[in-house]
Amino acid sequence: MHDHRLQPLLHDLVSTVRAPTTALSGTDGQIRPAGVQGLFHADARVLSQAGLLVDGREPEPVAHAVPAPGLSRFVSLARWLGDPTADPTVRIDRVRHVTPGAMDEEITVTSTAAEPVTCTVTLTLACDLAPVEVVKSGRTAAPLPASVAGGTLTWHSGRTRVTALLGAEDGGKGDGRPGATSSMSTGGAEVANASTGADPGANADADPGAGTSAGAGVVAGEGGAVLRWRVTVAPGRAVTLRWGVRVEDPEAVVAAPAGGPEWSRPRVEADDARLVRLARQSLDDLESLRLTEAEAPGDTFLGAGVPWFLTLFGRDSIWAARMLLPLGTRLAAGTLRVLARRQGTKVDATSGEAPGKIMHELRRHDYDLETSGLQLPAAYYGTIDATPLWICLLHDTWRWGLPDAEVAALLPALEAALGWLGSDGDADGDGFLEYIDTSGRGLANQGWKDSGDAVRFHDGSRAEPPIALAEVQGYAYEAAVAGAALLEAFGRPGADRWRDYAGRLAERFRERFWVAGGYPALALDRDKRPVDALTSNIGHLLGTGLLTAEEELRIARTLTDPAMSGGFGLRTMSAADAGFSPLSYHCGSVWTHDTAIVISGLARSGHGGVAADLAADLTRGLLSAAETFGYRLPELHAGDDRTLMGRPVPYPAACRPQAWSAAAAVAILHAATGLYPDVPSGRTTLRPLPGAPLGALSVRGLRVAGSPVDVTIDRSGTPQVTGLPAGMEPRPAE
Repeated sequence: MHDHRLQPLLHDLVSTVRAPTTALSGTDGQIRPAGVQGLFHADARVLSQAGLLVDGREPEPVAHAVPAPGLSRFVSLARWLGDPTADPTVRIDRVRHVTPGAMDEEITVTSTAAEPVTCTVTLTLACDLAPVEVVKSGRTAAPLPASVAGGTLTWHSGRTRVTALLGAEDGGKGDGRPGATSSMSTGGAEVANASTGADPGANADADPGAGTSAGAGVVAGEGGAVLRWRVTVAPGRAVTLRWGVRVEDPEAVVAAPAGGPEWSRPRVEADDARLVRLARQSLDDLESLRLTEAEAPGDTFLGAGVPWFLTLFGRDSIWAARMLLPLGTRLAAGTLRVLARRQGTKVDATSGEAPGKIMHELRRHDYDLETSGLQLPAAYYGTIDATPLWICLLHDTWRWGLPDAEVAALLPALEAALGWLGSDGDADGDGFLEYIDTSGRGLANQGWKDSGDAVRFHDGSRAEPPIALAEVQGYAYEAAVAGAALLEAFGRPGADRWRDYAGRLAERFRERFWVAGGYPALALDRDKRPVDALTSNIGHLLGTGLLTAEEELRIARTLTDPAMSGGFGLRTMSAADAGFSPLSYHCGSVWTHDTAIVISGLARSGHGGVAADLAADLTRGLLSAAETFGYRLPELHAGDDRTLMGRPVPYPAACRPQAWSAAAAVAILHAATGLYPDVPSGRTTLRPLPGAPLGALSVRGLRVAGSPVDVTIDRSGTPQVTGLPAGMEPRPAE
């Protein structure tokens, strides 16, 4: 039996998001004082309970939906009210609208009963202002006392203030529009003290209503507060009750950007309707994850994921921006600038900072995760891959049409990042990028698979640091070549040095990483031994340029093994390895973004045959998973075989929505359509997956150098592109 605290489960919760604010509830809409449920704002839980009762009873849930960013709808029944028939005659619609720093709800009671229906509706609220790491650790925080004035409830801690507002009630049909909160109503309000154990359904006969809705009340105490409405609904009519929450949080390090999304919203038509639905939901989720720095609000990036990582994450924000480049360069430019402003300038073992290094994550205060022993400073740099990925993003954004002036402004950061590759990134001077946490309080593993047990040998034993990951060498090679191209194009010195660095890295990799099984090792350990587990990491090497064409095909063939690709996507570790578990975070599960990166690499490599077939098979696996998860693909799901249950098993602590999981939908569309522009050279390559394995597909509204571009693939696989900037007519793939 476990005697330690456990991270709360997430898989069956409904997320309503408008970053930096998120509501997490049950599928019935109830926010219960348990686990990770609550309303969160910028790394703090600002409501820990919002429980709805009708006559002291929970309504019976029947449906829920998330139809738009920041909007959720919940339908339930009060079958003990109304006519005594098999058909329910009293229905409760709960519409939740989240905006940055606020949440508003409308609770509509509709009756088709033959006689008027009278009931008491109560809403129990509590606030604990628990930091997100406390919640993630499975710990609890005591509810704060609420103060009441007029029709408002207030909680506060430090400079953070949370206010609940009791709105007006509408009689009649009820329009049900989210966010249409009426002005504050204090008429008839009853204000009294309540103990923490107060029954919110008590005194149901108090404040008798005269009309469709009357007698609003607020009761506050140390353990929470109750909003109470006495409601009478005439036959065939409805009553809508409104309430809301406002958050003042001057110490938040992230905020909502002004204006709309920085990318286009393409129109997708496809033989496989799942592609259309996945694109629609993913673009909604991406819109809801937009963030900017509170102190420098001009640049937008994507928060990594709900609820634990809704902040700036170097690796995650970079990958998501890179996947979205076919929709425009503005998000990538903002991400590049935000991270460049926080680029390392000194060596600091506690934070992992080093000159030129790109940071890992940003928090409002130090992050103490009790369950794992992590104690991270607010600005933490413990990542081995964010720096080369930043360079690759800058290069790719330039090729998609970022104006030269914006690229030039980032060249000093580029030179510093390249300098890190050849210095602190290679601490022992062996020519490979490697990591080790010397503080004893940071991340033991610092690649994208950053759990403590992620780097294992085939026999299941763990590798000891310093560790040089396979995929990171691919990123480093690509970054060196990309950096050389940028330096040369803008007349800066050093291009030859970085091309030479890339060439020598490829030679060393070929000598040291390939193992007897015919694939690259996951990593080299502290003794420079190949960590011989077969993992998805090697798929990230595809398309980086590190490998020869023959080596890329060998990897593609290796990944077609059912032990790797037999799940709904690509497993993070082969089922034939001793460390495999389908519910391991990084040793057997399927990660959406990981699979999408491999699909993109297979497409970029330009190989047909086995590579194209594998890309199509992995895509179909993700589309099947998307169906199961309502087209909001989670961070990861279990790596069980497709035949086990016919649908993926959820990973119970997976974040959803998550930026790079949502961006995977765009990566899939890009791989299928195969549009690869090079704006600086005036060339475009059009190389869709051969044979149209996903059927006919049309994506209208991509962006190349700001111009809207349409790509259509017919059922024979023949592509057509229109709208490219002048002089960039596509050429056939080589």
